Amino acid sequence: MARSLFPWVPFVRKPLYIQARFSYLHMKYLFFSWLAVFVGSWIVYVEYSSYTELCRGHDCKNSICDKYRKGVIDGSACSSLCDKDTLYLGKCFTAKPNSQAKVGEQANLADLATQVLSIADANKDGHMSLPEARSTWALLQLNEFLLALVLQDREHTPKLLGFCGDLYVMEKVPYSPLYGISLPWIIELWIPAGLRRSIDQWFTPSWPHKAKISIGLLELVEDVFHGTFGSFLMCDVSAASFGYNERHDLKVMDARHIVPEAIFQEGIRQQHCDVDEDCLYGADCLTSCDLTKHRCTPEVTRPNLAKACDALKDYILRGAPSDVSEELEKQLYACIALKGSAEQMEIEHSLILNNLKTLLWKKISHTKDS
Repeated sequence: MARSLFPWVPFVRKPLYIQARFSYLHMKYLFFSWLAVFVGSWIVYVEYSSYTELCRGHDCKNSICDKYRKGVIDGSACSSLCDKDTLYLGKCFTAKPNSQAKVGEQANLADLATQVLSIADANKDGHMSLPEARSTWALLQLNEFLLALVLQDREHTPKLLGFCGDLYVMEKVPYSPLYGISLPWIIELWIPAGLRRSIDQWFTPSWPHKAKISIGLLELVEDVFHGTFGSFLMCDVSAASFGYNERHDLKVMDARHIVPEAIFQEGIRQQHCDVDEDCLYGADCLTSCDLTKHRCTPEVTRPNLAKACDALKDYILRGAPSDVSEELEKQLYACIALKGSAEQMEIEHSLILNNLKTLLWKKISHTKDS
C-alpha cells in the first residue's frame, strides 16, 4: 500500500479519469503541434514555389527576348516585353514540343489562313517577315492558341492581345475558377467530399448571374461542336478551366484540354489497351477498348454537353428559384445521361441544349443580369 512521505498530509491517489484527461490533452497537444508543422511547411512550400515560378518566368523572358533581339522571332508583344518592359511575365507556362494542334476535316481552311495571316503580320506592313512566320508557326502548335484564334469573335474566349515567339498575351479574366476556393492539401485531407462540394458552392455569385455564366458554357459547347473550323472535344470540363468577367460572361481559362476531334481520334486509335480506363485522355475524354485488337476505339463515350451539365449541376441548382428548380433538375439529369458522341445523337443533343438555354434565359431575360 502506498504511503505519504509526510504523515500529517493525507495521501491522495489520482483518480483514473484525471489521468485519462491528461492523456487526452497530451494527445490533443501533439496532434495540433503536428498540424502546425505541416501547415507551416505547406506555407513555406507555396512561397518557395511562387519564387521559383517567378525565376522560371524571368528565364523564359530572357530566352524569348534574346531570340527577338537576334531577329529570330518577332511579334506584336515583343517590344512591350523586351524593349519597354511594360509587359510583366509573372509565370512561364511551357508547352510540350509534341503538342502540335490540327483542325478537323470540316475546317474552313481558307478562312483560318486569313485569320492566321492577319495576326501574324504584327507590324501591319502588309508582309509577313521570317521572324513573324517563325513565331506564328510556334504558336499554331498549341491547342489553346488555336482555339483562341478560331473563337476570337465569341464572348467566352478571352481576347488575344499580342504575341512574341511562342508566348501569347490574353485579356485578363478577373474571376476564376468558376466556383470554389483553393485549400491547403493538409486541410483537404480532413474535409469529406460532400462537405467540400458544399463549401465550393458557398463562394459563387447570385443565382441570376450563375444562370448567365451557365448559358455561356452551353454556348461554348455549341461553338466547339461542328463549328467553322471543325469539331473540338472538351477533355477537362472542371471549374478550374473557366472563369468570368464583371459582366458575368463565361471565359475559358485553360484550353489545353479542348482538342480537335480529328487529331484526338487519330491518336487514340493507336493506343494499346486492356480495359476501357486505358483509353482516357485528359480528365474525361474516354473511349472504349476493343479487346479483339487491344486498341482504343475513336468515339468518346460522353459528349461535351453531358460533361458540361455534370459540371453545372450543383452550381446552378443551388439557390435556383422554386418555379424553375424542378424542371431545371429534370433537364440537367437528362443532359448528364447523354451517351455516345454528339454526332450519333445530334437531334437529342440539340433539343436538350436548347431547352436548357431557353429555361435559363426566360428566368433572367427580364432582369438587369441578362
